[in-house]
Amino acid sequence: MDYIRTKKEDHILHILLDRGRSNAMDINVVEELIRTLQEADVDPSVEGIVLSGKEGFFSSGLDLITLFEYDEGQMRAFWMRFMELIKVFVAFGKPSVAAITGHSPAGGCVMALCCDYRVMIEGDYILGLNEVPVGIVVPEAIFTLYSFWIGRGAAYRSLLEGRLFKPEEARQVGLVDEVVPFDRVQTAAIRRLKSVMQFEKNAWRTTKLNLRGELIRAMEQGEEVAIEQVLEQWWKPSTRGILKTIIDNLTQKK
Repeated sequence: MDYIRTKKEDHILHILLDRGRSNAMDINVVEELIRTLQEADVDPSVEGIVLSGKEGFFSSGLDLITLFEYDEGQMRAFWMRFMELIKVFVAFGKPSVAAITGHSPAGGCVMALCCDYRVMIEGDYILGLNEVPVGIVVPEAIFTLYSFWIGRGAAYRSLLEGRLFKPEEARQVGLVDEVVPFDRVQTAAIRRLKSVMQFEKNAWRTTKLNLRGELIRAMEQGEEVAIEQVLEQWWKPSTRGILKTIIDNLTQKK
């Protein structure tokens, strides 16, 4: 694996995103995450997972610089696999905690939302779904996922405004469960995980999947329509212009 490092300890699989400075996701990261989650879900020695980034960034979301250069076939393949990743993650039957180690907008936030619990580090970091200001259409399934945690009204307003939350704001709206210093984020995530790993495994898993029934169905329904909407908007000159400006700013910072 190139962009994901894993470590198994005390029946916990630690999944560390490790791609560049900001853990931006391209097709390779998506494929590695799908494979890692699928293997962990059927591995009897894994009883839970902690998904982490590096200090400063959990994940900046989709790698816009790389994706901007994709042709139509590559872009369609990317979105099909990205939606598959969300589907696999939402239906992951074992306990999962996101240790949000820094900034986590857009696709990074989506990964965190798939987990059962979220522990975020304190500091000047942001978390949320800001796709609309970037010119990316938000599929209904993502709205359902956001709503699951913060309620439909709050999710509706936040999505249409592209709102990003600071750690304490995110905790207050129910987007994260705990805010801790960076040096305590792993300990806090493991503690959250172990608090539910003690329960009877099948009862916990079946109940989790029951409670996520609406979420799981939302990921499976309307997927083709969602991908078509996203792709149609992606190639519009207005969106390409916004993306070009963002990419220019990102590359100048480097």
